[in-house]
Amino acid sequence: MAGRLHDKYTLITGGTGGIGLETARRFLAEGAHVAITGRNEAALKAAGQSLGPQALLLHSDAGRLEDQAALARQLREHWPRLDAVFVNAGDVTHRPVEAWDEATYDQLMTTNLKGPFFLLQTLLPLLANPSSVILCGSVSAHIGLPQSGVCASGAAN
Repeated sequence: MAGRLHDKYTLITGGTGGIGLETARRFLAEGAHVAITGRNEAALKAAGQSLGPQALLLHSDAGRLEDQAALARQLREHWPRLDAVFVNAGDVTHRPVEAWDEATYDQLMTTNLKGPFFLLQTLLPLLANPSSVILCGSVSAHIGLPQSGVCASGAAN
């Protein structure tokens, strides 16, 4: 019996651990073709070993816009379309307000705000009609956590 996602092509950014990795496992169990991204090569390799050979592993840093365009090109080389995108990659840097500098702030905002926007823009030609786009936000949008004021950027998704 085919799963609910049989023959669906799915991308999960930030798929090397936590929510992203578990989502990849579930999508594979439901019959999807799954690509995951990660910025850390070792973590990407470990996730690939956990998921098995059917997962497509793509090195990509959600905070680097040039990686977003490269990701779209790589997917076009492997698949005919995208049926679902789960934008899960994010920066959850926590530190006291006085410890932030502009470079760290800019990196967090690029990863959590700018990156997802431009990723979806580059993926538009690949998206099937209909398709699903899921943006994973942050609990910081609803509750305050120590040293997480800037991480509220996850609410912008």
